[in-house]
Amino acid sequence: MSEPFLKALYKSTIVGEMTKEFGYPNTHCIPKVEKIIINSAIDAGADKTHIQDVQKDISSIAGQKAVITKAKKSISNFKLRQGMPVGVKVTLRGNKMYEFLLKFIAISLPRIRDFRGISNRFDGRGNYTIGIADHTIFPEINIDRDKKVVGMDISFVTTAGTDKEGHALMAKFGMPFRRKQ
Repeated sequence: MSEPFLKALYKSTIVGEMTKEFGYPNTHCIPKVEKIIINSAIDAGADKTHIQDVQKDISSIAGQKAVITKAKKSISNFKLRQGMPVGVKVTLRGNKMYEFLLKFIAISLPRIRDFRGISNRFDGRGNYTIGIADHTIFPEINIDRDKKVVGMDISFVTTAGTDKEGHALMAKFGMPFRRKQ
């Protein structure tokens, strides 16, 4: 199996550019994308078929089986009992992570209606999270088959220590950030 395009780009180009820009003493200090987490919340009162449909959709988007997350505590105001399904998540690492990142940047983001770039907000430690309101932007999803639109959060966890380093890394991968005014 061949190496994913973005992984090869990271090794051949981005490492050198990041070293030149930030002056890292060795290659182990250079930030990299560690993992990508895709998380989708489900209504606690949803029927079993909807939960399985969301799990199938997230699994097909990620290219890896998603797991159903369950409530840890009971909360009577939300009619939530311990052990009820509340979401679906999947964590991508390695080659699948790079393949998903390429698909997300090159195919899915341009399919968002009136797309003008994504926010520049990082979490303070070089990690980036984006909320997607409609999962039909991914080419794996059959729009005719789906009854409900599912939203999701996608977190890009990096080894960068600061937001500036994380922003530079993600921008070099081709993440279409909005221009600062």
